[in-house]
Amino acid sequence: MNTVTVTTAQNIDIDYELAGLGERIVARIIDLAIFGFVFFFVMITGIASGLSDLSNGVLLIIYGALFVFYDLICELSMNGQSIGKKVMKIRVISADGARPRLGQYLLRWLMRIVDFGIGGGVIALIAAAVSEKGQRLGDMTANTILVRTVPRTDASKIAFKPSDLSYEPVFKEASQLTDRDVELINEVISAYVKTKNSVIVYNMASKLKEHLGVQPPQGMNDMQFLQTLLRDYTHLIAASDTDYRSVMS
Repeated sequence: MNTVTVTTAQNIDIDYELAGLGERIVARIIDLAIFGFVFFFVMITGIASGLSDLSNGVLLIIYGALFVFYDLICELSMNGQSIGKKVMKIRVISADGARPRLGQYLLRWLMRIVDFGIGGGVIALIAAAVSEKGQRLGDMTANTILVRTVPRTDASKIAFKPSDLSYEPVFKEASQLTDRDVELINEVISAYVKTKNSVIVYNMASKLKEHLGVQPPQGMNDMQFLQTLLRDYTHLIAASDTDYRSVMS
């Protein structure tokens, strides 16, 4: 599986596994199959209901609009995924590793006219096959890439998950972390395990210390700091969920 290295806003180099051409094709087939089923259902329903030609025309217009805007709507609302991409566990991200901006999604969608409108997708297929990052023309224009969402390293082997409810968090500020922060910490630790590059650990730790306004106790190195943050975050979130369920019950 080919990988691409992106530099995040935290100056961390992260390796992502690129979505394979086969995965992208199957994801596209799944999306088209969904619309094929919907079209068949609409036509059968219209005929069985005895709808007028005008009503059938309106249904077809609505169907056509959904077909045209499907990818844009899905990627905006499903964090870079369509139903097919979700099934195949691939996602659109910005080339800097962040979630694409609205403008990037729009550019990528508009370029579908060239990628899929000419030659029935042949241009998109050729571009993705020959480009270094597996990008179709829309991705090149929007500066996006498709990556696999399945983690390369099992998070359970990285993040310590305390089962003892009496555990006392070292950094209560860990509750301020977002899911993206936690994902990035896991990526950094995973990258360190693979490359032994301590610079990425240092950069990540420095950014988090500044962001959370904390200082590790004496004797705790940067790797231990990141692992402790994950441990504290997991415990705090679990405790929060337990409290919420208690209140609701």
